[in-house]
Amino acid sequence: MKQNKYDESIFFDKYSNMERSKKGLEGSGEWYELKKMLPDFRGKRVLDLGCGFGWHCRFAIENGAKSVIGVDISRKMLKEAKDKTKSEHIQYICIPIEDIDFQENFFDVVISSLTFHYIQSFEDILSKIKKCLSSGGEFVFSVEHPIFTAQGLQDWCYDDKGNISHWPVDQYFKEGRRKANFLGEEVIKYHKTLTTYLNCLMKSGFEITGFVEPKPVEELLNTVPRMVDELRRPMMLLVSSRKR
Repeated sequence: MKQNKYDESIFFDKYSNMERSKKGLEGSGEWYELKKMLPDFRGKRVLDLGCGFGWHCRFAIENGAKSVIGVDISRKMLKEAKDKTKSEHIQYICIPIEDIDFQENFFDVVISSLTFHYIQSFEDILSKIKKCLSSGGEFVFSVEHPIFTAQGLQDWCYDDKGNISHWPVDQYFKEGRRKANFLGEEVIKYHKTLTTYLNCLMKSGFEITGFVEPKPVEELLNTVPRMVDELRRPMMLLVSSRKR
């Protein structure tokens, strides 16, 4: 049974009240960098893996995409996505992304936002993406940074006065299952090293075209409490690539 945390009512309600859930793309700290890495969507057939509320699906259509399919395991997420979507050119499918089986060369662009750290094998999903992506097609994704996922709990270390001491990095080269605390709930994630992400891409027939460890924008640093601490370690990793 693949993990479907977002259909749990308490967790879904907490997630729905996050700034990024209420404000959409502009409320996502990494968006200012990720949108620079996205390709020209005009006339393209797009697949969004782990589409959630459908923000990226709608962005693609608003920027000229011919059609978009959004895939997500969560019925609650997809209900919200459908409620927010007006375009008839967006289709949502409720299945685990590990189970996709589209025909060859079906898409021109594949995107995925903060999803792959929830699945065990990056190599397996890459083989499915490669199959359904056309030659020269673009693949852009974001994940939680390996420095962020390595130790597991995903929390700072504190001194005896409760002040942040440092970010723990432990068991970095031991890939696999981690129990993380997200929104006060236990969530299963899968740690992968930077080597795994990049080498799997290249070995699977992709050319890496961009690589960013985003920092918070100045506006957030000046307005959000303790956001300056996000400069002490990377939280996310953004990668753009092209199928050779």
